Amino acid sequence: MSAETWNNVPLAPPDSIFKLTAAYKADPYPHKINLGVGAYRDDDSKPWVLPVVKKASQIILNDATLDHEYLPITGLSEFVTGAARLILGENSPAISEGRVVSVQTISGTGANHLGALFLSRYYHFNGDKAIYLSDPTWANHFAIFNNVGIKPLLYPYYDPKTIGLDFTGFIATLQSAPERSVFLLHACAHNPTGVDPTEEQWKTIADVVVAKQHYAFFDTAYQGFASGDLERDATAVRYFVSRGVPLLVCQSFAKNAGLYGERVGALHIVTPTKETADRVRSQLSVLQRSEISNPPSYGARIVALILNNPELFEEWKADIRTMAGRIIQMRKELYRLLTEELKTPGNWEHIVNQIGMFSFTGISEVQSKALTEGAHVYLTTNGRISMAGLNSKNIRYFAEALDGVVRGV
Repeated sequence: MSAETWNNVPLAPPDSIFKLTAAYKADPYPHKINLGVGAYRDDDSKPWVLPVVKKASQIILNDATLDHEYLPITGLSEFVTGAARLILGENSPAISEGRVVSVQTISGTGANHLGALFLSRYYHFNGDKAIYLSDPTWANHFAIFNNVGIKPLLYPYYDPKTIGLDFTGFIATLQSAPERSVFLLHACAHNPTGVDPTEEQWKTIADVVVAKQHYAFFDTAYQGFASGDLERDATAVRYFVSRGVPLLVCQSFAKNAGLYGERVGALHIVTPTKETADRVRSQLSVLQRSEISNPPSYGARIVALILNNPELFEEWKADIRTMAGRIIQMRKELYRLLTEELKTPGNWEHIVNQIGMFSFTGISEVQSKALTEGAHVYLTTNGRISMAGLNSKNIRYFAEALDGVVRGV
């Protein structure tokens, strides 16, 4: 018998975002704009290394006591404890009572995967293994849950008529879903729409989740990056914990610390008792060991320094305000250009009402493709743009191009 040739392996399509980036890089047009990738850019369209990250890196470089030994399976202790405090609160009863299990992961993607894997093994699903995802959601969520045998279902979230939240549809699905269903919730700065529930709406969502005994699977990739305020962006998660909702949190430091390539993240599972936490921690260690053995140390050391040093922490908050502030300013300027100068047909209030890195423009697939093919503006075909790709030098060009496709010119 001949050796395996793998001829039966189907050719997978390229990832849409990375394919978009490749097309952008290959385009020689001098005024091209990349609004596809979810990574912060400064006003010169350059990646920005946070000043506080540079300072923390220098401290690490000059620390003669550090080595390159393996970290514990569950990660760098000072990192995971600091990360838990950041999302759950400095005075969180769940932490002080020993009910929180925190594990360092390969950024938010790894946290989602480990959380999904743990649920697939140990959660008592009411029927088939399934999770409700917002319609739409981060595309990678589908692959993550499918890969561990959990079927993704959809709940209404984005309303294209209002370019806002379909709150009625969302609540209706929470109410009609079988008891003890699992719902994935974006803690803040919903990806890809930029549409978040209000504080009052979050309370109503929690009411139904409690009544139906659902499980909340929080994904938080933008704490601080959404509003510029770390505390404000943790409101939903902390409220759910205070209500006693069974939940886990997937946490990423890619965006808010600019550590995209260092893959720094954490998974936090809030349990009812310390004894339960000990059992959960033991099984997460077993799962983590078989997947990555030990998480990487460099990025975790940077974040641990920032989280645990009061001076560095204040500097980090200032850096976060710089990033969030620039994006908020771009939203205001785009809204001004469309409504006051160009008088573009339609209502564009959603540009300033949405929050975080992304904005759903409300334009069609045809109009999105026209922007890319005719104006060299690279965005996903659902009309989502990364506000971080706009700056003082290209925003007028983009506004005029958007005005053109809306008018059909």
